[in-house]
Amino acid sequence: QVQLVESGGGLVQAGGSLRLSCVVSGRSRSWPAMGWFRQAPGKEREVVAAMSGSALGTYYSGSVKGRFTISRDDAGNTVYLQMDSLKPEDTAVYYCAARSGFVIGYKANEYDYWGQGSQVTVSS
Repeated sequence: QVQLVESGGGLVQAGGSLRLSCVVSGRSRSWPAMGWFRQAPGKEREVVAAMSGSALGTYYSGSVKGRFTISRDDAGNTVYLQMDSLKPEDTAVYYCAARSGFVIGYKANEYDYWGQGSQVTVSS
């Protein structure tokens, strides 16, 4: 059973940076595809970044491309989301997610395992 534990959220001023971490346990020797999602109040959960199991493929939503970076530390079983040049509209609860397969997924219902969520608040 894959388990995901997130850390790193918080309050930051616009233009600042935060890094979210997601420690992955219970996975097989191969990495599953991983994604970072966010959900703002009254809105649907949306993917912001994703990485294939091989780590050769990545995806970023248009709203974060060029500002956010997904990365992975294989030895530490950790996936990161580096968030730079943060904007107030980035305020949301951020979730780490894992699929059962290796191919990137673009929708929340394509992921099988979820972290507990981390609040990110960007003040103007």
